[in-house]
Amino acid sequence: MVRSITYARLMLAAALMPLALNADVAGAQSAPRQNVISASERSQGAKAHPQLLEQFGGAYSGRQAAYVTQVGRRIAMQSGIADSQSAYTVTLLNSNVMNAFAIPGGYVYVTRQLLATMNDEAELAFVLGHEVAHVAARHAKKRNTQSTLATIGSVLLGAVTGSSQIGNLAGQAGQYLVLGYSRNQEYQADTLGVRYLAQAGYDPFAAPDMLAGLGAQSNLEARLQGKQAEHSTPSWASTHPLTSDRVTRARALAQKTPVAQRLRNRDAFLAAIDGMLIDDDPRQGIVDGRTFRHPDLRIGFDAPQGYTISNSPDAVTVEGRDGQAQFGSGALGVSLASYIDGVFKAIAGQAQIRYSTPQPFRAGSFEGMTSSARASTRSGQVDVTVTAFRATNSLAYHFVTITRAGSGLGPFGPMLNSFRRLTSDELGSIRARRLDVVTVKPNDTVQTLSARMAYPDYRLERFLALNGLASNERLQPGSKVKIVVYGNAR
Repeated sequence: MVRSITYARLMLAAALMPLALNADVAGAQSAPRQNVISASERSQGAKAHPQLLEQFGGAYSGRQAAYVTQVGRRIAMQSGIADSQSAYTVTLLNSNVMNAFAIPGGYVYVTRQLLATMNDEAELAFVLGHEVAHVAARHAKKRNTQSTLATIGSVLLGAVTGSSQIGNLAGQAGQYLVLGYSRNQEYQADTLGVRYLAQAGYDPFAAPDMLAGLGAQSNLEARLQGKQAEHSTPSWASTHPLTSDRVTRARALAQKTPVAQRLRNRDAFLAAIDGMLIDDDPRQGIVDGRTFRHPDLRIGFDAPQGYTISNSPDAVTVEGRDGQAQFGSGALGVSLASYIDGVFKAIAGQAQIRYSTPQPFRAGSFEGMTSSARASTRSGQVDVTVTAFRATNSLAYHFVTITRAGSGLGPFGPMLNSFRRLTSDELGSIRARRLDVVTVKPNDTVQTLSARMAYPDYRLERFLALNGLASNERLQPGSKVKIVVYGNAR
């Protein structure tokens, strides 16, 4: 997939009818049930839906998607915001980002990466119910007035324009609209989510189990990235703050929630997700440690030591202690110099930016040019550098880097020099990862099964987090667990 240097800003207007909902638990539990999806909301959701699909790599198709739609519609009906399951569009997104969200108009989303961390159907129902609850409770109307895209884009635009507004951005890496929910809003959505679980016949204890699992997964992400970046905020946690007491609170809610059934449907869930793609989709490029490779474009580069690579359908972002960078592509146009001018204009939006005369830059067989600009931020001045390479007569690749003033390319010099065409051996080594649901045998342990995980490091920790297990937990023969293996997905 070629990443365009221009990106239309995603606007999700929150023109919702007011709904009285107190910030306390009692208020959340007593939220009125009524049909509230208006024609304007349906139109709004229908307009945003294709944009969200594009941002998240499209819809993931097949039996996993059908299963998620079935569960999502069942739990969404409990909110009372529509009177028919067909009113809801539930989508499994082909994204390696852990996230879930819902927007007005009956549109509900979960990424395959987040789905992979779940361990039964009830946990999936809680996550989707939690997101629907945000819509039912009008949290989009009540959240902080400004939404942001959690990417380097806001940093770059803020640096150049002094504004946090997101406009057209070169190589925009915006993966999703970040809704800045407050602690009380999260509590309300948790409370309503537990209520929806019980109404649909699911075990309400799936709520604290899922939140605990997300906490473990977030801690693992921070640990994995901690060796590469000082600060890391997992995607789901950045949009849904994982406060320390949410699990305790959700467990207390579950304990006092009357239920007629306690469905978990673990076997059906595991059978549904068996074989699903996890982590990067090779069609969008693969990240292995500090190396990014794209088999279709046949290109690759290496991030600096101590830096983290984040891959999305729109751009590749590199972050670390002393700077940030994005990689993208676009139509070459007249020349590399004019291409660089277009990138700077896209970054600056309506503001003016003065940059140096582009100078020749070469990486392997790629002919390139580079130019820098000085910009002011609240933390001081920075250097914004655009380096572009000619791919073909009609296509160009580019890196946008931001470093401390006076650093120039700083730590990103070696990364730019590593930009290369992939060899046949490198192309042959690119493989997808998928989930494999296996039955525990009498001699299996967490150590023996984790050794089969298709990762070079942290295999045990990844296995435990993936399955919601403790390090000293003994596996029961005949039970089922998830491992990650190499191979064709779907």
